Amino acid sequence: MSVETTSVDKVELLGVFVANMTQDEAVGAFESFVDKRDGRCRAVYIVNAHTLNLAAADPGYRVLLNMSALTLGDGTGVRWAARARGETMKANLVGTDLVPLLFGEARGTSRSYFLLGSDRETIRRAAEYARACFPRWRQAGFHHGYLDEPAENDRAIEAINRSGADVLLVGMGNPRQERWIAESRSRLATPMAIGVGGLFDHWAGNLARAPSWVRRAGFEWLQLLLQQPHKWRRYLIGNPLFVYRMLATRSREVGSRRLDVGT
Repeated sequence: MSVETTSVDKVELLGVFVANMTQDEAVGAFESFVDKRDGRCRAVYIVNAHTLNLAAADPGYRVLLNMSALTLGDGTGVRWAARARGETMKANLVGTDLVPLLFGEARGTSRSYFLLGSDRETIRRAAEYARACFPRWRQAGFHHGYLDEPAENDRAIEAINRSGADVLLVGMGNPRQERWIAESRSRLATPMAIGVGGLFDHWAGNLARAPSWVRRAGFEWLQLLLQQPHKWRRYLIGNPLFVYRMLATRSREVGSRRLDVGT
């Protein structure tokens, strides 16, 4: 757990400490990270039911998520899981909402960002969208996310650092983007790196955002499933598995408390 955010309310979900914040508080935290010029790159991760399933099965990934400067919760699954623990999440902190809020800030006139992820065509179209929609921020550059070759990975990091970007958006999907940020953070000159999942697909027009009433009802995942049927296991198997894991965790905790009372 980051020392910087120890004062932030957190909810533990399957071993991952998720910050309980409003949208304004999250954007404020982003701005404070960008303002710190101490040579450190602060990692921000956004987790959902799928991410938490991965973390439950992979202790190393769970530790990685908890080593971030800030881990935020996205989706109906996170809100339900918090309620199962007797907590209420203040907001649904989705990257597709938070990044535009940050980039819409007037203070962004002196700030810049770099986009990393997706294929060459998708990231090019996403970059065009961002330049048109967020004129207050300077686009420092963009690079595709196919970095399996060490030389290509080195070139990407060099381009990011040379750009002088204040914010790095990394869209490679889970868990790849979080692992990349964790492994590369010591080499990055950007004050903050955010894992943004499928944000670039939305910006490039590959994915349509669900209507606001669908999002409010908690069914944005269904919209994504209809557009990405190849990910059916994530939702149709992963969601029930997440519910089972949360209920099992809750049952163990209740049983443990009963034993403590009885001793």
